[in-house]
Amino acid sequence: MLRDGDLLSVDFGAIVDGWNGDAAVTIEVGEVSAELHRLSEVTKASLWAGLHRAQVGAHLTDISHAVESTILEGARGAGIDYGIVREYGGHGIGSKMHMEPHILNYGAPGRGPVLRAGMALAIEPMVMLGDDEVMLLDDAWTVSTVDGSVASHWEHTVAVTKDGPWVLTALEDVRLGTGTPT
Repeated sequence: MLRDGDLLSVDFGAIVDGWNGDAAVTIEVGEVSAELHRLSEVTKASLWAGLHRAQVGAHLTDISHAVESTILEGARGAGIDYGIVREYGGHGIGSKMHMEPHILNYGAPGRGPVLRAGMALAIEPMVMLGDDEVMLLDDAWTVSTVDGSVASHWEHTVAVTKDGPWVLTALEDVRLGTGTPT
């Protein structure tokens, strides 16, 4: 049952003409505490940091590092330890919902495959106020924190193009432009 002050994360997908899209949002139910609002904002900021790194010539873990760095910076700014889900992460997407490569939400930059134009990726940070352990519930779909702490989940599908990342699941046309991957 939802109550005023809860965070509700909704992960959804669509298939159009045989092509998959995947996105997630975290919704604030009524008035949430400043701590929960910040958790969601940090998670969303880490998503956008990762999306910006989906550049031709970047390495896969450049996305992972951007996500993690943003989360750690947000945690320091709040004086809180955030847990980053380790069991789940982003993924390739296209003719199937979950494809290679798997995209961790943490890690050192400059590793893994080099991103090429035409790749489609679902980037999806999941961050918790508590420990980073999660469990799959009996419905075989719902994931919950082991320690009962609150979590936030944001996701978008992005196309890697020669002109820069193109966020395919945003409500508006979002093309992030090219930049030098670091």
